[in-house]
Amino acid sequence: MDMSQMNSAEQAHMSKIIEKKQMQDFLKMYSGLVDRCFNACCNDFTSKALSGKEEQCVLNCTDKFLKHSERVGARFAEHNADAMSATGSK
Repeated sequence: MDMSQMNSAEQAHMSKIIEKKQMQDFLKMYSGLVDRCFNACCNDFTSKALSGKEEQCVLNCTDKFLKHSERVGARFAEHNADAMSATGSK
């Protein structure tokens, strides 16, 4: 989005909207991570503490999720750069 055509008030408003959307996306991703890893790893409710196996499972689950998210973001950036260069060369 090209915000250079907007006045400063419009730019500030648009920045707030973008920040709000980014926060919503982050919270949705975080909630999904918690839900996924909890359901996959936490299955012994006889103690309020995680067992060693559960803790390791949660660590592995979060690590995989974050690496996956990082990889998807990198691929998206590559795809976006290719699309922008293709648009620029036309």
